[in-house]
Amino acid sequence: MTEWIGDVFTSDTGWNHLETLVDIGDRMAGSDGERRAAEATRDALAGVGARNPRLEEFDIQGWTRGSATIGGGDRSRETIALPRSPAGEVAGEFVDLGYGLPSDFEETDIEGKVVMVASNVPGHYDRFIHRREKYYYAVDGGAAAFVFRNHVEGCLPPTGSVGTEDSPIGEIPALGVSKEVGSRLSRRREGEMVEVSVAADVHDATSQNVHADLGPDTDEAVLVTSHVDAHDIAEGAMDNGAGTAVVVEVAKALADRETELDTRVHVVVYGAEEVGLVGSAHDADERDHDSIKAVVNNDGVVRGRTLSAHTHGFDALDDLVTGVADEFDHPVTTIPDQGPHSDHWPYVQWGVPGYHLMSETGDEGRGWGHTFADTLDKLEVRNLREQSILLTELCVRLADDEFVVEHEDPETIAAALEAEDQAAGMKVIGDWPYDG
Repeated sequence: MTEWIGDVFTSDTGWNHLETLVDIGDRMAGSDGERRAAEATRDALAGVGARNPRLEEFDIQGWTRGSATIGGGDRSRETIALPRSPAGEVAGEFVDLGYGLPSDFEETDIEGKVVMVASNVPGHYDRFIHRREKYYYAVDGGAAAFVFRNHVEGCLPPTGSVGTEDSPIGEIPALGVSKEVGSRLSRRREGEMVEVSVAADVHDATSQNVHADLGPDTDEAVLVTSHVDAHDIAEGAMDNGAGTAVVVEVAKALADRETELDTRVHVVVYGAEEVGLVGSAHDADERDHDSIKAVVNNDGVVRGRTLSAHTHGFDALDDLVTGVADEFDHPVTTIPDQGPHSDHWPYVQWGVPGYHLMSETGDEGRGWGHTFADTLDKLEVRNLREQSILLTELCVRLADDEFVVEHEDPETIAAALEAEDQAAGMKVIGDWPYDG
């Protein structure tokens, strides 16, 4: 039966929910807007026929943005604080470390200096270096402050959190500046003293995960996930309103195909992803990992037409999503490497099979993401519908009793991270969960 395909391709349910989320405004972790978005998502899941939709609350470290400046002897620059930056005022010699590769930090004395790095890496470099990795290289080198320069043109200072699970508030002030402002700072202020100021309110707060179920009431479950929080500077349409909208659309389609599901599909829409995967880490700590057949995490979908899937070395997952793509004659790019930067990771790091679903944009890095430009007009309803069709079929096949994917030993995941040159950076950040 293929009627369900037409139903999804003509459905406005997911897109309408996306509009609901972006119209809420600020969905920063711990905010009233994040809670309203979670409540709206719970209600949307109820509306499409999911069972027992509910919120699960948990405590987080709250952080509210104040002003941020970098200047000192020059006019103030347009800047934004990076979430969970500590408040404070510091001064130091300004140094531009370019891409902020590990070797750049090793070769430069940054003690007491204000360090600027770019948000991308050179094209020839063999791996992505996350913002937090660059930040903690600066912390370890004794820098006075950290400046994160966007590589995307358009006067768009980038955001993105600092801090760790053990120390949610970072250790030195952290700012985001646009490519244009960063270029001007590098040209005019290299080697000069600059002052950095960050104002922020640090407080106790709560966030929440949204839960619901589809299919038979089995102990084992396929987790279908996204995150509902977003950075406070934009609509959060791409990151990650679209992912949550896809989850709602897929839930609607799965509710119509429940008789085809051999395994329970458990929907989890997380809070507090943007401040260190807090919601998914909370759920992973509470959940029996052996009961999870696989995780299907949607974070970065819809931005482009072609899906990409991190498969984390699970060949069965790679084969399954490739088979769905071939059958529907719709390209999907698979990436076998480990991807430790979204809500699948608190499970996958312990050997739980998992996908991180995104889409290809042709842009380097996040593109419009994590900037003021993450807005609804960048997205197309066609992409949401097409990807929801593919992901619905993927979930049905994952839930089939005949599909088997074995969990890995955590040692295997750790070895893969070492082989991919990701381990050293994770250790600097404090994200290395393994012994040794």
